[in-house]
Amino acid sequence: MDKKIVNKKAALQIKRKKRIRKKVSGTAERPRLSVFRSARHVYAQVIDDLAGVTLVSASSFEKGQEKLSNATISACTALGKLVAERCKEKQIQKVVFDKNGRQYHGRVKALAEGAREGGLLF
Repeated sequence: MDKKIVNKKAALQIKRKKRIRKKVSGTAERPRLSVFRSARHVYAQVIDDLAGVTLVSASSFEKGQEKLSNATISACTALGKLVAERCKEKQIQKVVFDKNGRQYHGRVKALAEGAREGGLLF
């Protein structure tokens, strides 16, 4: 681990993230749905790792998304549905879920369930 990281909790999260990313990779047929959660907002990207391209992105920080202004559980469910809708426009049906070293709980779980409701297959 880096010596620059002082916070042990953050260091452990980075360690989990690296361990997961060794195994989880997105392809053109099945890209990776990566979720980043900050204190106020949640960001989701659908990434093709082989080409190194972000195919679809959405966040609770976007303009024109008043109901997503704060990253509550209901807003994360709506964000998941928005990501699924944008994926349908690009003919993406299956994804690999990358929770970025976080627990599958709360806002991360709500986003995943919203994406499933929107029609994405994990």
